[in-house]
Amino acid sequence: MARTSERAVIVGAGLAALRGAEAMRAAGFSGPLAVIGAEPHYPYDRPPLSKHVLAGAIPADATTLPGIHGLDADWHLGNPAIGLDRGRRAVLLADGRDLPYDRLLIATGTRARPWPNPHEGRLAGVFTLRGRDDAAALRRALAAGPRRVLVIGGGFIGCEVASLCRKLGLPVTLVEPGPTPLARVLGSTVGAFIGAIHAGHGVEIRCGAEVEWLEDAEGRLVRAHLVDGSRIDADVAVIALGAVRNTEWLDGSGLSADPGGVDCDASGHVHDTDGQTDPRIAAAGDVARFSHPLYEGRRVALEHWSHAAAQAVHAGRLLAGTPPGEPYGALPTFWSTQGDLVVKSAGLTEGADAVAITQGDPAAGRFIALYGRAGRCIAALSVDSARWLPAHAEMVAAGAPFPPHGAAADRPKAIKILEPGFS
Repeated sequence: MARTSERAVIVGAGLAALRGAEAMRAAGFSGPLAVIGAEPHYPYDRPPLSKHVLAGAIPADATTLPGIHGLDADWHLGNPAIGLDRGRRAVLLADGRDLPYDRLLIATGTRARPWPNPHEGRLAGVFTLRGRDDAAALRRALAAGPRRVLVIGGGFIGCEVASLCRKLGLPVTLVEPGPTPLARVLGSTVGAFIGAIHAGHGVEIRCGAEVEWLEDAEGRLVRAHLVDGSRIDADVAVIALGAVRNTEWLDGSGLSADPGGVDCDASGHVHDTDGQTDPRIAAAGDVARFSHPLYEGRRVALEHWSHAAAQAVHAGRLLAGTPPGEPYGALPTFWSTQGDLVVKSAGLTEGADAVAITQGDPAAGRFIALYGRAGRCIAALSVDSARWLPAHAEMVAAGAPFPPHGAAADRPKAIKILEPGFS
């Protein structure tokens, strides 16, 4: 166990930071513990922001995670880390102070990718959705009853916002440059199935289209101009172009970090630029890039709630002095609530060369899609069919043969193998 005189610092104040801190304390670390956060808020739960908060069911400040005040931690909130001096073992803060460390957990997560034109991105009526303040501001805009909401980007957040707008009775247009919503993460075959469900609920979907610029009147958004020359009148736009990992503060630190994440070894310790591990530093959550044992050691950085929690517990125990044991390799899981539609997944679809509908019927809006690669199951997706997902998750975890064999309730008699549609 770590000596009580040793100092631990966690950079980041989200779910991974909190779970890492809890794991350190639970594993016996009793030394000083400091948590650094760029936002002024204690750790809060992000999934409700695009769901319950935007719907007005709960206020944004009701998302704070429990257990914060039992940690015996020194919180530095609204004061981001701007640098790391590994020679002096110190984290540099924006207010000019340094925090010394003996053990360091990097859990800085991601931020929303901004609109590429900074002026247009600052217009009244233009929003991103990542943090608690973002959700509160967007909720106020939606509650004011805009004439039309424009969602730019058809990933999970874009689809969640678009479907939520329809539940609120608001006209909404989703613009996505790909062939279907969610094509990048699920492929265009399954993306088309989900897009059809949203279109049936009144979401206007413009795929194969791209917004070129945003027009304003007196500093407020009034319409979007598309590359094809068409226009969309809207007074609220939600920029849903994905996330950027927060690694810039590590520039010059000697750690192996870039916009794709911070590199870690099998135990969770970070690599330096020479490929050596730093035993004093670990990383967890969205920002950590590591070799996943279920995917032939392919290096991945995952933006999943369950992954952030599980990997942070692993890293916290590691920094507390617990022997690393087995490499971290939990099966990635994810969920998204899009209006009345509940989408859950197990595994990673990247690299799939085939997909099959193994339960239900996409035309009915309830189905399971199983992804395969080189004759093995690598991921499963449930759409309003969560009760079928655990059995498919077991197949993914075991690398079972693809396509599956044997009968099951509601399984098509002849499973059709489809192209997944990844471009």
